[in-house]
Amino acid sequence: MPELPEVETTVRGLKKTIQGLVIKGVWTDLDTKDKRKADTVANIKFFKFFKREVVGKKVLSVERRAKNILINISRGPAKDGVNKTILIHLKMTGHLLYGKYKFSKNKWAPAEEGPLHDPYNRFVHVVFTFSGGKHLAFSDTRKFGKITLLETKTAHQSKHLNNIGPEPLLSNFDLKKLKEQLNKKPKGKIKTVLMDQSVIAGIGNIYSDEILWHAGVHPERQVQNIKESELKLIFKTIKETLRKGIDFGGDSMSDYRNIHGLRGEFQLHHQVYQRSGEKCIKKDPRHGRASCLGIIKRIVINGRSAHFCPMHQKLSK
Repeated sequence: MPELPEVETTVRGLKKTIQGLVIKGVWTDLDTKDKRKADTVANIKFFKFFKREVVGKKVLSVERRAKNILINISRGPAKDGVNKTILIHLKMTGHLLYGKYKFSKNKWAPAEEGPLHDPYNRFVHVVFTFSGGKHLAFSDTRKFGKITLLETKTAHQSKHLNNIGPEPLLSNFDLKKLKEQLNKKPKGKIKTVLMDQSVIAGIGNIYSDEILWHAGVHPERQVQNIKESELKLIFKTIKETLRKGIDFGGDSMSDYRNIHGLRGEFQLHHQVYQRSGEKCIKKDPRHGRASCLGIIKRIVINGRSAHFCPMHQKLSK
């Protein structure tokens, strides 16, 4: 699933491309009877409402909240019109692609040569047409993604956003705030708690593994048993690891691509994620060389995989 760095990379791309443009049309081939998706474009009845509300509207701004993309659009011509927000959650395999597309044989495909033709970009299920003639396509292999419409002024109080923890890269997210949030789940395993979106926004499977590896904390350690010195390291590595993920354009170990169809590069810099059976490359700060003798191990915690080094990430300290 795309995490904070991948969603932030997407948002930054959208700010440069669709901000200021007008939505000229919307298309989808989704049509589900799943009641859990009744208020998303996957429901054909909601899609008709969605299309009426967004076509002809201008993109005012794009922002991120946790793993959600928020596209704020202008109000309608009616006096009582209100600004609306298109909320997109990429879920497991979704990503957004911007470029020139063509519709042929009941499907959309890139109209020009280039990275949009990457095989992972071919599962297009929603397409926005913009002024200027280019498109924003939502590719989603497993069709788990979510696109809905909210009133901008109450969007953050909606069921989609109202139970999300603080943003870890904001300046007001300090060590005190981290401890306050983690202590909401004192008996929880640190890997699971870091991934809990109601505790901290945006951290998922990949980055939690990397954060704990850098901090030297076993993923099964209970929050209440983590020392002050270790919490300081976790705080430091949360900031550093997420920023590194953004700097490298996200992680494309799996489906994720940026809006131009290109892979991110964070997967080339994994220290622990998906490296089970390999030697730990933890370096000794005194001489900068790998000094850990551990072998990366994979376990399952609450249904999610966790990768760690049993040598420098011990369960009991």
